[in-house]
Amino acid sequence: MSGDIDGKIYLGLSEKPEYLTLKLANRHGLATGATGTGKTVTLQTLAEGFSRAGVPVFAADIKGDLSGVSMPGEGQDWILKRCEEIGVEYMPDEFPVVFWDLFGEQGHPVRATVSEMGPLLLARLMSLNDVQEGVLNVVFRIADEQGLLLLDLKDLRAMLAFTAENASKLTTTYGNVSSATVGAIQRSLLVLENQGADKFFGEPALKISDLMRVDRRSGYGTINLLAADKLMGSPQLYASFLLWLLSELFEELPEVGDPDKPKIVFFFDEAHLLFDEAPKALLQKVEQVVRLIRSKGVGVYFVTQNPLDVPESVLAQLGNRVQHALRAFTPRDQKAVKAAADTFRPNPKLNTAQVITELGKGEALISMLEGNGTPSMVERTLIAPPAGRVGPVTPELRKLAIERSPLKGIYDETLDRESAYEVLTKRAEANAAEEAPPAGTIKPGPDKAPVEADSGGGGLLGSVLGGIFGTPSRGRMSMGEQVTRQVAREVTNQVTKAILRNVLGGARRR
Repeated sequence: MSGDIDGKIYLGLSEKPEYLTLKLANRHGLATGATGTGKTVTLQTLAEGFSRAGVPVFAADIKGDLSGVSMPGEGQDWILKRCEEIGVEYMPDEFPVVFWDLFGEQGHPVRATVSEMGPLLLARLMSLNDVQEGVLNVVFRIADEQGLLLLDLKDLRAMLAFTAENASKLTTTYGNVSSATVGAIQRSLLVLENQGADKFFGEPALKISDLMRVDRRSGYGTINLLAADKLMGSPQLYASFLLWLLSELFEELPEVGDPDKPKIVFFFDEAHLLFDEAPKALLQKVEQVVRLIRSKGVGVYFVTQNPLDVPESVLAQLGNRVQHALRAFTPRDQKAVKAAADTFRPNPKLNTAQVITELGKGEALISMLEGNGTPSMVERTLIAPPAGRVGPVTPELRKLAIERSPLKGIYDETLDRESAYEVLTKRAEANAAEEAPPAGTIKPGPDKAPVEADSGGGGLLGSVLGGIFGTPSRGRMSMGEQVTRQVAREVTNQVTKAILRNVLGGARRR
């Protein structure tokens, strides 16, 4: 947009032109407003401004509406009218875009390893209680001490099984580790897999540097769009991914102080999901990262409907504010309006709380940091329209953009190298081979008559499970048959114990 000037992003017109100063953009920000008030268009205007300044952007695209930024704008009537109202020339533009998708359907797959996610975020992701989270920490500690890589969910499942099998040996070193608690974690892990998380955990893991690309031809920063329409069906996965991404940025990027412009800017839509039911330890981590990550040259902008969605400790770190209209129909709505009004630097010409409820679509109250980092007085502003297309692109155009992406082929295929699952499976096979009786060995039955060595056992349950897993043939068993028999025996024992617990009145669940 022609209203941009060096070192600033043009946002719109109040009584004067309103700008976001790039040097202060890493002081973070907040964009709030009710549904349908224009938040998405404002987000696109900001993303385009950063890209034009050579700053890479990462944004969660909740409904796919931001994807249009990859195509030139079309000069719709309302856009031309808005440009006339704010006194700028409309200049269509397109921006370099890379599409991402945790499920690998609408963009390049995004992956992280289980180890990178860590026990704290995984515990939240699986809704574990304190006892279960403690056992999960033990599992990670054992894997680390034994040099076992935790890359994907099958690695974690194998480590949980290993921990349960050796619980009696581990208790003296790590505290009480019960099979019941491990079983509860395994069930939570199954739920996680059913939500599609198994596609997120693995390799090749996302490299932060690939989010920080600048287009060589145009000099524009790449706009990375995460397809989040399907992801919103698994809100805990979405929130955990965003928190993991923040943590990775904090750990990997060097200190740069206050650069002339950010190294990268993140827009986290539906930000309330980051904080809903989050334990205190996690909230403290988010607050710490948000407070300190600005010195790494990273700007974080939360987008949500209600300012009350963001904890006060985090809200205090957000210097640049855009407030679209809020509705005050309920006591909570009225509280939100007052909270939003109180966060702005007062303008004697405006009744901020009243104006918040009167704003039209495309209007917003704006207060940006200026000078030495103090917030400007709040102003009622008509937001500048985007230069890219407003609205989603077609699936065909999205597919074409993915095919032409500079990252094509880097993340598209899963890498499955040797890790905890493979190592523990080999150990189990070796143990099974050592314990297997020599070919032809017989043992006396109850009537002293010689019978063949145990072929699975378990009585009635054993015969049922034998039908499921297969009964080993007579004579010497293959390695696969030995492992299968061992699995069948373990499952039989677990099922038998479960039935006995039900018969005897159940056991206290951990």
